Amino acid sequence: MDNFIDVILPIPLQKLFTYKITKAEASFLKNGMRVAVEFGKSKIYTALVYKIHQIPPIGYEAKEIYQILDDIPVVNKIQINHWEWISSYYMCSLGEVYRAALPSAFLLESETEVQLVKDFTNEEGLSNEEFLIFEALQHQSQLSIQQIVEIIGKKTVFPIIKTLIDKNAIVVKEQIYEQYKPKLEKYVRLTEEWNASEKLSELMDSLSRAKKQRAIILTFFQLQSAKKPIKITQLQEDSNSSSAVIKSLIDKGIFEIYFIQTDRISFDGKSGKIKELTSHQEEAFIAIKENFKTKQTVLLKGVTSSGKTEVYVKLIKKIIDEGKQVLYLLPEIALTTQLIDRLQLYFGEYLSVFHSKYSMNERVEVWNNVLENKQKAQLILGARSSMFLPFSNLGLIIVDEEHEPSFKQYDPAPRYHARDSAIVLAKQHNAKVILGSATPSIETFYNAQQGKYGLVELNRRFGNVLLPEIELVDVKEKYRKKRMTGHFSDRLLEMITEALDNKEQVILFQNRRGFAPVVECETCGVSPQCPNCDVSLTYHNYRKELRCHYCGHRQAMPHNCGACGSANLNTKGFGTEQIEIELLELFPKAKVGRMDLDTTRGKYSYQKILGQFQSQEIDILVGTQMLSKGLDFANVSLVGIMNADNMLNFPDFRAHERSYQLMVQVSGRAGRASKRGKVAVQTYNPNHQILQQVSTTAFEEMYKEQLEERWQYHYPPFYRIIKITLRHKDFNRVEEGAIWLGKSLISIFKHDILGPSTPGISKIRNYYIRTLIVKIPQKQSLAVSKKQIQRVKNAFQAINEFRSIRFNIDVDNY
Repeated sequence: MDNFIDVILPIPLQKLFTYKITKAEASFLKNGMRVAVEFGKSKIYTALVYKIHQIPPIGYEAKEIYQILDDIPVVNKIQINHWEWISSYYMCSLGEVYRAALPSAFLLESETEVQLVKDFTNEEGLSNEEFLIFEALQHQSQLSIQQIVEIIGKKTVFPIIKTLIDKNAIVVKEQIYEQYKPKLEKYVRLTEEWNASEKLSELMDSLSRAKKQRAIILTFFQLQSAKKPIKITQLQEDSNSSSAVIKSLIDKGIFEIYFIQTDRISFDGKSGKIKELTSHQEEAFIAIKENFKTKQTVLLKGVTSSGKTEVYVKLIKKIIDEGKQVLYLLPEIALTTQLIDRLQLYFGEYLSVFHSKYSMNERVEVWNNVLENKQKAQLILGARSSMFLPFSNLGLIIVDEEHEPSFKQYDPAPRYHARDSAIVLAKQHNAKVILGSATPSIETFYNAQQGKYGLVELNRRFGNVLLPEIELVDVKEKYRKKRMTGHFSDRLLEMITEALDNKEQVILFQNRRGFAPVVECETCGVSPQCPNCDVSLTYHNYRKELRCHYCGHRQAMPHNCGACGSANLNTKGFGTEQIEIELLELFPKAKVGRMDLDTTRGKYSYQKILGQFQSQEIDILVGTQMLSKGLDFANVSLVGIMNADNMLNFPDFRAHERSYQLMVQVSGRAGRASKRGKVAVQTYNPNHQILQQVSTTAFEEMYKEQLEERWQYHYPPFYRIIKITLRHKDFNRVEEGAIWLGKSLISIFKHDILGPSTPGISKIRNYYIRTLIVKIPQKQSLAVSKKQIQRVKNAFQAINEFRSIRFNIDVDNY
């Protein structure tokens, strides 16, 4: 009887594909191994074995697999179960989850290579474009599709390639290239001829006239006494010689080179002793352990600087001592840099880090270490993608700053929330979850109040330092009384001066990067727009250019208005770059640093900036929201929020909650050591309820107000939300599609549909956008509602005119 496998392909297909395998392959293959399969027009993909069975596919002939790529599964059963849940809950295909979960080095795809047929002679029958390819192939044995595109200068080259195949001029082959390359260290040893001890005197005699070579041999024997392999770089350094001298010894047949595979990630230091907890931290630790007896998930609500990390450390130690794995999830890569240093002090030999700033090869090594359950991967610290690692013995997941929107993946699919997915993952491993935050999300706190999660509070700062004193500065009044210098009020400047005089540091928060979000003509009021998106271009002073923060479009800053030709161009609003320039003029003696997306693109750029600030090489640090999360600097006495109103007036049901969280988190960076810190919040509306709640850190008051509004207007946690987004380059087509979809959904869900509506930014990358929101009450089955939406989607995509419209579903889109 024939054997078959179902495979997951890393492309957004809605079903699993079946391939034929031999009996020998069936005995060797296991679920979770990678195989190369042919799919579509001779394209070869890396697929994942999902199921081995003997049921032939219906409706098509099963192809044979191309190649088996692994000796052992790279994905385990629990992972695949977790992927199935993500695929089902977030309404995406398994292929999309597979693509997001695995490091790109595992996702091999073939590259089409074009080769010349040897005995082809009919050059006269070729068109000009065909002859260009033919001529290029006479100088090169093969060409990739990209090279052909460059030779012809056209994007569409497949019709030309097809005619060349028809004329029997070329053949097309698919090549798969392994992307992961292990790191090989170069070592040196004596050749077999000279390795015997009796040969030593003969060797030294033969080198009597070569003093440098003799010195290297003597150094080699000194290093050999340690009975460890000798690196070629170490030998060169210790003997104080050049690589040319070592090469001459290799050429003489005295030395030979060999390679040893090593990990790119290693820890050389020694782990220190864990700090003793304060009485309040110890109480919280005991309370968490008690809650874990009856609850799988516990919310640790601790004010900023209360020492939540030290409580986590004690929990991690307990789980590692039990021989289990720990996953520590963080919202931002910036946070990992400080936490790596702190956790290495305690768990250096157990710690591995996993996030997108690490190279592809480094991520593959962490994956393999977790798969093999190695000691160096018992504790994983990472961003949301680290949740996909192949854990086999997970004991604890810590989701730090659980309220952060960075835990939500918006594009591409799967549009999952790492916090919610981590809770499901923990359930599958029978592990525990700690959600930590000073300002928990409304949904999480509601779950804790309802008894679904355990709740432990830590309401005192470490060392009993008082929470910072928050002052609201009325910018409207300051402008009226002409007490503003640039974007700084006299009060904020006074506080910065006082902090600098006391040799203390300052953090300034502005949640916009660049110099100014709008450039406007003073004569006609026109501002340069992005040609691909429905947004104004942001001015970046450093490169004197205008940039779109959505599609990356760039253009030089114009000298005249494009509409009326006037030279009177002015900027409106301000970003971090403008604040930095103003500070350099106002405080010429102070060292100013900036931390935003523009200054942190490199792998170690976060570490560099935070390291300089930690060692007090920077006096004032200006930054965006990446400054607000969990960073710990002892010498910061003042935090300034440059413009609080931007966040409050955002068209989103979570705007007030997010503003409160962001401002309280930023404020928490001040006064973390011994002295009480200060916070200045510049605003045009100091009487706003959220700002008043921030100034008194009244979380419960904010929570009750928001909960009441959510109940009144049918929003989470009382209703589930599914957002549908339609995108197309043709405005009329997407408009017609949205109207059709809206009518179909209203006929099923009645009044719980918002839209179709035009979002605030209605066009991105030349795609027009329309959105619909489906609200699902608690009493209504979520699974049934999803099935109905899926049926409507299938009907929508069956209509010819709508088939080309991009249809994205985002479950829990907040």
